[in-house]
Amino acid sequence: MTGQHIPAPPFPGPGSASAPESGEAAGGLIVFLNGTSSSGKSSLAGELLAVLDAPWFHMSVDAFHAMRSRPELTPDQLHVTLGKTWRGFHRAVAGMAAAGNNVVVDHVLSEPWRLHDCLDLFAPRDVVLVGVRCPLPELERRERARGDRPEGLAARQFDRVHAHGVYDVECDTSRASPLECAHLIRDFLPHRPSPTAFERMRRD
Repeated sequence: MTGQHIPAPPFPGPGSASAPESGEAAGGLIVFLNGTSSSGKSSLAGELLAVLDAPWFHMSVDAFHAMRSRPELTPDQLHVTLGKTWRGFHRAVAGMAAAGNNVVVDHVLSEPWRLHDCLDLFAPRDVVLVGVRCPLPELERRERARGDRPEGLAARQFDRVHAHGVYDVECDTSRASPLECAHLIRDFLPHRPSPTAFERMRRD
């Protein structure tokens, strides 16, 4: 088998034999989990991958930050580097979906530019925007228990993360387990609204 050439599968582009039926999207679906740090997005994403049919990928910005080396940087340099990491993450998600992959994204829309960047990049019909909510006292309790997040991070994000105010579906991780939230989202997918939250925000 050494040296054998294995051709890549055909990309489902417009007019190809593997392209979807007319009116269907060629890209994969993005289930976009937005919530503060410690709101339970990663646990929810893990349960979603277990209950959803067909192959799905979990893409987390924390994983992208973990790929980066840790040279000494000034605060200004770190700010620029973090911005480039976020933008690269968004484009990686967009690329995976454009290739026909289904993706579960966990995200923190605590800065408006992050949402605007995603609105520009993602096919809005193919995004299911999920609000992952949790009361602040419970977020602070989880943050203390974790011990791997800066103190007060969730509180600083709390009023900003959901400021855009538009979702396709929401869940409260203080009242439902990650598995229960995953079932809620899974059962919602066949009944996605039209227009979607991303479509509505793109039009505004």
